[in-house]
Amino acid sequence: MEWMEQAACVGEDPELFFPVGTTGPSVRETQAAKEVCRRCPVTETCLDWALRMGQTTGVWGGTSEAERAPMLRALRRRRVGARSR
Repeated sequence: MEWMEQAACVGEDPELFFPVGTTGPSVRETQAAKEVCRRCPVTETCLDWALRMGQTTGVWGGTSEAERAPMLRALRRRRVGARSR
């Protein structure tokens, strides 16, 4: 997980990346977290890690919980399909 040392979020308030709720201040916090992700050199690695680890909360790799949910479902379906072969 050496990639985390290169992440733009190092030094940022971790709470920014874990907003509580989906309305009001949480929307602004999610957007602010995504702004940090936009300038991050390891966004793709972060998103890949979050998907592999099944991260269902927070902003990871420039994606919100809602944006990652379908990605996680698709990944789980692929894993189940690969096991049944």
